[in-house]
Amino acid sequence: MRERSVIPGLPALVFAALTGTMAMMAFVAVVGPVVRLLGLAEWHAGLSVTAAGVLWMLSARRWGMLSDRIGRKRVLMIALAAYVLIYVAMAVFVDAALARAPAVWVSVAVLVGTRALVGLFYAAVPPTAAALVADGAAPGQRAAAMAKLGSANALGMVVGPAAAGWIAFHQLSLTLYVAALLPLLSLAAIAWRLPADAPAATAAGRPRHRLGWTDARLRLPILAVFIAMISVTIAQVTVGFFAIDRLHLSPADGARSAGLALTAVGVGLILAQGLVMKCAGVPPRRWITIGALVSGLGFASVALVDARWTLLLAYAVAAFGMGFVFPSFQALAADAVEAHEQGAAAGTVASVQGLGMVIGPMLGTLLYQWRPSAPYLLVGALLLALSATALRHRAAVTA
Repeated sequence: MRERSVIPGLPALVFAALTGTMAMMAFVAVVGPVVRLLGLAEWHAGLSVTAAGVLWMLSARRWGMLSDRIGRKRVLMIALAAYVLIYVAMAVFVDAALARAPAVWVSVAVLVGTRALVGLFYAAVPPTAAALVADGAAPGQRAAAMAKLGSANALGMVVGPAAAGWIAFHQLSLTLYVAALLPLLSLAAIAWRLPADAPAATAAGRPRHRLGWTDARLRLPILAVFIAMISVTIAQVTVGFFAIDRLHLSPADGARSAGLALTAVGVGLILAQGLVMKCAGVPPRRWITIGALVSGLGFASVALVDARWTLLLAYAVAAFGMGFVFPSFQALAADAVEAHEQGAAAGTVASVQGLGMVIGPMLGTLLYQWRPSAPYLLVGALLLALSATALRHRAAVTA
């Protein structure tokens, strides 16, 4: 008989993924107006996002390994508690600064520093949650379980900016206070609904381990997450410029079109990951093969866009394919390693995700300055190459 998946506290993990992503995206939605009102430059906002990505990249693997040693719940409680405190501190500073603006260097230091620390501590949540799913889900069923977390993240990407924009319309600083409440709710849900767990390494009776980025078992998931994150961040950072330049829109209309395109991305991700959950028996490599192919064609077709509806359609198709890829590289990494290595594997994949978050925006904007269609053609080529690699990898495994 087929082994059943038992994942204690999964609803709490899904809720934490939803609210954590909403809080992260709420900052992105209001950082532009905050920067303008405090008299800062646009690159200061970019620096804050980049700093968070760098600390995410450097810390995610260590968080995952720590969860192997001291337990998943303990790591989640530590990280979410710190996340709440830092977000509250940022909200208090912004509230005070909007009433009486401090020196520019003070605003830059606080915004960049707090956002970087948010990235540092929230980096613990995705790999630890993925490791918890891997602990309870049977091999071959992990992609469907990972897709539940992915759907929550995608929903947070859609609801977070929309809710933040509505609240900011009434009071800008209130947005950050509400956003700080979200990880507090996550912390309460984890404390209440997630059962305590034994350290994985101790439970397995294994010595302390060092799973590295070059481990042969993780080559395909690492390649998949790297290409996926570069593709997503390039598409996010260039869509506003592309809508203005290619569709000849005003900045306001361009921003509106960019927002609609990113909403289409969230919808596409949710639909695709719902399909992954329904088709639990499909191997992760097959999802990566299909998803990278569909997403690559969707992103490459943006180069041919000449109307607003075609831009939305291209982004929706690209996101639909990406919805197959995201839960699958996490499941593939989990299936490739042993029980006492789950946290380290999930953390390694998450750290590469952070690297893609750092490289993608810079690469995308540089290519866009050269030629507006270049970023999308590059993304299409990378994803088609990933599809071919996953197909060959699957053939090699089944041979």
